[in-house]
Amino acid sequence: MPWDEWEQLKSDAAGRQATGQATGMRLNQLPGGPGSGGRDDLVVQQDDLGAVGHEAFVLHSDLGKQADIAGAGADKSGSGSSMQAAASLKSHNFTLGSALETTVSTWTSQVKSLLQACAHISNHLDYTKASHAKDDLAIEASIRNRDGSTLPVSRLDEYFK
Repeated sequence: MPWDEWEQLKSDAAGRQATGQATGMRLNQLPGGPGSGGRDDLVVQQDDLGAVGHEAFVLHSDLGKQADIAGAGADKSGSGSSMQAAASLKSHNFTLGSALETTVSTWTSQVKSLLQACAHISNHLDYTKASHAKDDLAIEASIRNRDGSTLPVSRLDEYFK
């Protein structure tokens, strides 16, 4: 921000304060934000969370079964066919053997990272869904209609519009 622009902003703020137009605190928001009849910034439905969490779980399961090149075709010692090929190539003095070992190690590391990310997403969304459901029940139990019956959470939304 250029210095003259900063000075202009300071003098504008001082002018508003002098005329009584100052505000103690002002929060920024996007035009047409919540409460203006427009689009809310973030809306998530319980079904959305469940669907994303389920897809992360399915991806974790499928990836764990199909992406294991280090253990595919394992022999009695547990060495997979790719690592067996790398060892064979190295024993015959092919540099490709070392490169294949590095590739398998890198691949395995990346797959493990991706599996961790999928598990984290799935677990977090399952937790979030359960936590919000618990919060909804607590709110529903604590807010009552005039006749003493519980007020559904969906009715609360009417008060904020």
